[in-house]
Amino acid sequence: MKMQWILICALLFALITAVFAVVNVEPVLVNFIFAQTSTPLILVILTSTLLGGLIVGLFGMVRQYKLHRKVRHLEKQLHDAVLPPAAQPVKDTASEASPTVH
Repeated sequence: MKMQWILICALLFALITAVFAVVNVEPVLVNFIFAQTSTPLILVILTSTLLGGLIVGLFGMVRQYKLHRKVRHLEKQLHDAVLPPAAQPVKDTASEASPTVH
């Protein structure tokens, strides 16, 4: 249900941004430090929205990656705590080294 609300809010934001951008089509002067250019305001609005979404998405991916690593580390700690090293099953390498012929 949470994902549905997020999707609804995202679509609502996209609709509001699109309407706002279409209403503002007059050219504006964009001043980069090294150059100036005149471009329609609709492009400035849509580009800013897109770049903002990409930046937020990248931060979200980094956060999710860190949380995933932390979960794996904690699961390993839990496994080691439940099964101490002396009680862990020993891998039988002798049976794997000699193939069984039937």
